[in-house]
Amino acid sequence: MRIVAVIRLLVALAGGTAIVATLIDTASRTPINPFNFFGFFTMQSNILTVIMLLVAAIVGFAGRPHSAGFALFRACVTTYIVVVGIVYNTLLIGLEGGITLAWANTVLHVAIPLYVALDWIIVGDRPAIPWSKLWVVAVYPIVWIGVVLVRGATDGWVPYPFLDPALGYGVVAAYCIGIAVAIIAVGALVWWVSRIRLLRV
Repeated sequence: MRIVAVIRLLVALAGGTAIVATLIDTASRTPINPFNFFGFFTMQSNILTVIMLLVAAIVGFAGRPHSAGFALFRACVTTYIVVVGIVYNTLLIGLEGGITLAWANTVLHVAIPLYVALDWIIVGDRPAIPWSKLWVVAVYPIVWIGVVLVRGATDGWVPYPFLDPALGYGVVAAYCIGIAVAIIAVGALVWWVSRIRLLRV
């Protein structure tokens, strides 16, 4: 259905606009360190989501089925952006720092996670993701956490307060385990939902 492709394209453009607007707004107030700005899981996940939605829209306009590889990529990105929405709205909302543009913050932390979750649940244009591939969803977050921990121990920069080494590595380790469990749990749910076809496209 072309309407699905159009919606995906519009959401991708909204996400891209919010990312660029946040970059410009941040640069207007302080010098930009790209390793810091793009070091947030939120930012990386939203960039991946924009790419995923653009590709899905293009494939939709072409009337082609999703390949197994792209479906796996979609499943992983869907997991990451849903986790972003959950973590932000349970642990980070109301804290100082982060995205200062209210509309961009809402787009990246609420609207896009919600849309991607609904898109995955409702639109049945993807094959069932093999359970044997569930481990793939954990690769990127593990690498990201590893980089963050190294940076926190060396230059002192951390993207989120609950990963600050000043809390003690026991506390940070507990949060890391919690993140890993959340990723696998949400990933398993995404894998399971891939077997549901509410709207066949």
